[in-house]
Amino acid sequence: MGNIHTVGPNEALIVSGGCCGSTKKRTIVGGWAWAWWLVTDVQRLSLEVMTLNPMCEMVETAQGVPLTVTGVAQCKIMKADELLGTASEQFLGKSVKEIKMTILQTLEGHLRAILGTLTVEEVYKDRDQFAALVREVAAPDVGRMGIEILSFTIKDVYDDVQYLQSLGKAQTASVKRDADAGVAEANRDAGIREAECEKSAMDVKYSTDTKIEDNARMYKLQKANFDQEINTAKAESQLAYELQAAKIRQRIRNEEIQIDIVERRKQIEIETQEINRKDCELSATVKLPAEAESYRVQMIAEGKRTQTVEVAKAEAERIRKIGAAEAHAIEMVGKAEAERMRMKANVYKQYGDAAIMNIVLESLPKIAAEVAAPLAKTEEIVLIGGNDSTTADVARLVGQLPPAINALTGVDLSKVLGKIPGAKA
Repeated sequence: MGNIHTVGPNEALIVSGGCCGSTKKRTIVGGWAWAWWLVTDVQRLSLEVMTLNPMCEMVETAQGVPLTVTGVAQCKIMKADELLGTASEQFLGKSVKEIKMTILQTLEGHLRAILGTLTVEEVYKDRDQFAALVREVAAPDVGRMGIEILSFTIKDVYDDVQYLQSLGKAQTASVKRDADAGVAEANRDAGIREAECEKSAMDVKYSTDTKIEDNARMYKLQKANFDQEINTAKAESQLAYELQAAKIRQRIRNEEIQIDIVERRKQIEIETQEINRKDCELSATVKLPAEAESYRVQMIAEGKRTQTVEVAKAEAERIRKIGAAEAHAIEMVGKAEAERMRMKANVYKQYGDAAIMNIVLESLPKIAAEVAAPLAKTEEIVLIGGNDSTTADVARLVGQLPPAINALTGVDLSKVLGKIPGAKA
């Protein structure tokens, strides 16, 4: 298929050929290009600056003096598409060294040609003009090769016949002669100038001393006047200050008096308000509570009196109703008791001794329980005495039963038992 080729800004990529017999040529700077295998040719051309050192040895000038001239040139291939295409046609496939050699030979040829039209003095004294002339003449030729001359300077100029040295000696002698004459004239002028300067300095010194004395006298007079004015102003200022201070103290005293008056007025207002506050406080804490307490006590007394009256009325009504209820109850109980007694009498009258016996028999368990109740609390009974005494006690106990039954039921047990056939009282 193919490859991608990239170049930096210091190189040019020349791509030629292509599919279908294409003869188109492309130049790429700082980019990339696609190249097909077998049918596309890719080559690189450096755009970096090339430093050249042209040198012309023993070249005769317009005066026939052989000179040796060396220079330094900075050149590079131009990036414009047309010029880059021209440079690729001429330098593609060559190394940087070969390109430098081609440019160097061109520069040295122009340098030799120009050197033959100038004198030694023109070459030696005005090197910048000489270098500019070389650059101006060589630029079109190297430009047609796609090369740009960035700079060209003359590095050195010398000869082997000591022409420059002789020219330098004559120039040195002339310069030395002129320098000695100049030194003598300068010394003379310096002496004259020194004397004139010294005279001027003395004049200036005397004039300055005079002016200093005059200025010192004027200063003292002015100072005396100023001191007098200052003392007067100080005295006036002191008196004015004291007067102003007295006025200020008087105003301060008046203000203090006014402040005292205001404070006393405020104190009177405060005391009046305090009296009113005390009055309100006494009214709130003593008078009003006393009136409230009196009213409360009065209301409590009225309430208690009313309560007592109502309680008495209620108690009387209660007692009356209780008495009526008790009387009614007693009446009813009495009536019931009378009815019971009447019915008992009828029963007793109807059944006679049998009814009485039934009553006695029903009462005997109660009587036995009453008799045994004290004995139930007795843990132990000890009988002291002989058989006759025990029999007598039992007989006495049994003999007490009829009176007890008679007291409880109203029935004479002896009479009832006497009526029973076979029983003895």
